[in-house]
Amino acid sequence: MLSARREWILIAGVMLFMIGLLGVGLALIYSVLIAVAIYVGVKVYVGRKTLKIRKEIPEGVCVHCGAKITGAMCPNCDK
Repeated sequence: MLSARREWILIAGVMLFMIGLLGVGLALIYSVLIAVAIYVGVKVYVGRKTLKIRKEIPEGVCVHCGAKITGAMCPNCDK
């Protein structure tokens, strides 16, 4: 789903958010639970969004114009 680099960036962002919650005065267990919930929520959201895009556009999208690829050709660029 996410590449390894994006995975580490997500983990780092959630950890920094958790540290910020600790600075506000929230207990450690609540900060950890909120951080885990955010991490799982983002993973589920991205996974569902990816599946939805793959269902709607199975062959992909043209890199140059963004049109839906049909029959292994872009209707705009491959004329």
